[in-house]
Amino acid sequence: MSRDTYSTYEAKARFSEILRKVREGQVVVVTYRGEPVAEVRPIGGAPAGLEDRLRRLADRGVLHRVKPVPGALSTSARRPGALERFLQERE
Repeated sequence: MSRDTYSTYEAKARFSEILRKVREGQVVVVTYRGEPVAEVRPIGGAPAGLEDRLRRLADRGVLHRVKPVPGALSTSARRPGALERFLQERE
């Protein structure tokens, strides 16, 4: 979860920006003379999981989700002793 910090002066001047960040799930810390005095955070519920956050970003148009292409990324077959052979070749 992202966390931004604002002084009381900045918080007053940028209140709309702070509310936008909180609506997006971020926590905002407000300081007074450099000391944290308050946290502004979304109310209720558990923190959003990765899937929920990705869905919200996609809904806002910040990212575009693509469907995975079957077989696009294939892993090579593991061969027993490959690491040992590699290390022997390096000697």
